[in-house]
Amino acid sequence: ELHMFESIDHLIVAVSDLSVATQNYRQLLGRDPSWRGEHPGLGTANTLFRLGNGYLELLAPEGEGAFAEELRTHLSTAGEGLFGLVLGCTDAEACSRELRARGLTASDPTEGAGVDLASGAQRSWRNVYLPSEETRGIMIFAIEHLSPQEALLPARALGEEAATAHEFDHVVVMTKNPDEARALYGERFGIRLALDKTFEKFGSRLIFFRLGGVSIEIGASLKDEPDPEASDDLWGLAYRVADIRAMQSRLQEAGFDVSEVRTGRKPGTRVCTVRNPTHGVATLLIGTVEE
Repeated sequence: ELHMFESIDHLIVAVSDLSVATQNYRQLLGRDPSWRGEHPGLGTANTLFRLGNGYLELLAPEGEGAFAEELRTHLSTAGEGLFGLVLGCTDAEACSRELRARGLTASDPTEGAGVDLASGAQRSWRNVYLPSEETRGIMIFAIEHLSPQEALLPARALGEEAATAHEFDHVVVMTKNPDEARALYGERFGIRLALDKTFEKFGSRLIFFRLGGVSIEIGASLKDEPDPEASDDLWGLAYRVADIRAMQSRLQEAGFDVSEVRTGRKPGTRVCTVRNPTHGVATLLIGTVEE
């Protein structure tokens, strides 16, 4: 079977003030940024944090450009928060063809390039875009990196490595059309379905897809009637942490609004919720139980 995608390459968070968001995420993740760049033709600027299995991109409008306008509109209507889900592929041409064969209006590969403002390092890539009306209202596109992975350095820990977010665990998509969402990620994108289960206790149906060690969790409330007009919502992000108690107390000291550590739904895990400041991203930290 042909796997079009091999990873969740990165997740994009739309922010209105890049320097404020960069400072907050530096504290939240406990890591220095890997990259700070601009997209002069698009009117946007970004900060990247490369974790163990993907990277987080903070994206803000900075100047004039069609994409900057789109981003400003999004920020004024929806506010800050998760904005894009980017799937990694090894061959953008083949990926575009396969997406079309599966009934999606995929673009031809588009060349992209960036320069790190601090170091002058360069990266290049190819993107395959999909219209948002075919991706249930979420910006989802494919990326093939043309630069070596080392061109984007891992985000260095500020202090104790154990008290940092070291990789993504899962990304959460909320939907009012679970069957359609399941068909998009499963049949159209060819991502492996790991679980589709109704939890009466939580009043929700959860559908999990697994890709490159990260889960896409689709959540639907059992109270909601399917609404064919409703877009999905790229809602939240969970990170893995080695020492969740150390992480929780570090964030508390840094002035974050963070919950107590509690038992996770998954056996053997401890979790805590970071409420603020996360720039509109529902944020969960997941650690394993210390003996």
